Amino acid sequence: MTRTLRWTVHGDGRAPGPGEVVRPDERMSWGRTVGLGLQHVLAMFGATFVFPVLMGLDPNLAILLSGLATMLFLLMTRGRVPSYLGTSASFVGVVAAVRADGGTSAEVTGAIAVTGVVLALVGLAVHLGGARVISAILPPAVTGAVVLLIGFNLAPVVAGTYWPQDQGVALVTMLVVMVVAVAARGMLGRLAVLVGLVVGYLLSVILDAVLGPITAPDASGTVSTHLRLDFSKVADAPWIGLPLGTPEAPGLHLPAFSASAILVVVPVVVALIAENTGHVKAVASMTRDDDEASGATGDHLDPYLGRALAADGIATAVAGGVGGSPTTTYAENIGVMAATRVYSTAAYWVAAVVAVLIGFCPKFGAVVAATPGGVLGGITVVLYGMIGLLGARIWVENRVDFSRPEVLVPLAAGIVIGVGDVTMKFSGGQFGGIAFGTVVAIAGYHLMRRLTPERPDPMPAETEESPPDPPATR
Repeated sequence: MTRTLRWTVHGDGRAPGPGEVVRPDERMSWGRTVGLGLQHVLAMFGATFVFPVLMGLDPNLAILLSGLATMLFLLMTRGRVPSYLGTSASFVGVVAAVRADGGTSAEVTGAIAVTGVVLALVGLAVHLGGARVISAILPPAVTGAVVLLIGFNLAPVVAGTYWPQDQGVALVTMLVVMVVAVAARGMLGRLAVLVGLVVGYLLSVILDAVLGPITAPDASGTVSTHLRLDFSKVADAPWIGLPLGTPEAPGLHLPAFSASAILVVVPVVVALIAENTGHVKAVASMTRDDDEASGATGDHLDPYLGRALAADGIATAVAGGVGGSPTTTYAENIGVMAATRVYSTAAYWVAAVVAVLIGFCPKFGAVVAATPGGVLGGITVVLYGMIGLLGARIWVENRVDFSRPEVLVPLAAGIVIGVGDVTMKFSGGQFGGIAFGTVVAIAGYHLMRRLTPERPDPMPAETEESPPDPPATR
């Protein structure tokens, strides 16, 4: 731990010179390090508090836990893998499915905790068996299919829950997110979701003041006349306190364990493995010059992959255990490192401490929790589609060959089951949707390959061993 928290000053502490990078075990001057840490907070902020709102959990608790999770991650990877752990988008769809079946917040967080334990065990297996364990069980063809079906399974949530609450605000918010993500440059482009949320929020305030209440359905589908923004709980929330949340978005609470909820949520492990693996590979590629003297290439962080997966799993398990949102490594913060060429873990420690401090401001959480449904509709229609299409991106970048029936057939079946929420009912319960689709995709792929006559592998060997790039948005 002492080594993890010890950094040498890079150069004069002001800025890396031409062609230089600030290594994970180095730092700039403390003033600049604090500034970089705040930049990392800004980069993770939008997604980290939007996704808990979509899952019906407390955003304050999510931000606090993201800070603690980042600290744990940095300690477990011995400060070699600079990354920030924020709220995972991969859980949004499965949580929506659990709630649609009547699942409670306690059952949701219980399933999240179990998923974290499974991911931690995968991390242990990878640490003991090497990074190729992942490639053997979850090749790019399967990983892409699972990410795709998780994302597109969310479409009914947008169409049936968020968008109808205020179609006009939803449309404007969607357009703002799209334009900022595509046209904006630098950090602003990475904050498209946050910008869209702020614009939609302010638009709702203006429409309430100018046009008055709206007659539309609420999140439960009940049509009534009401203001778009309800600030009643904001006034009662203290400035400083524990993140206890609200009845609609509970904060600290004990989990409950439901077999049906666990079966729906656990398949997200596949997406988390792909995400974490891709991020470790991305960081390794950017920091490979750190070890040029030892002849290392972009795989010099492979020995830390198991630690990274285990750290994320433990953090997610702890988060679910106290009623919080699941975590994952964040591409947004990796983008900040790429832009600044500063890979110092000292900046991440600053970001983690700031996140913990923000988590103890319940009034902030109440303001976020009051986000109108129309605003969430505009954001989710983009985000959910992006999650699904990033599964297709994994296929494209790894040149998955769909001319091979042993690849095409099982993945096609699994995707339709997951997206269409197909269910197998049996005495004492049911099995369907994302969980059913994931099992069909993974088991069907490996079974069909063994039934196929001997012929060249459907994917180049080098891509089988190279984990796919992760979703760029949590």
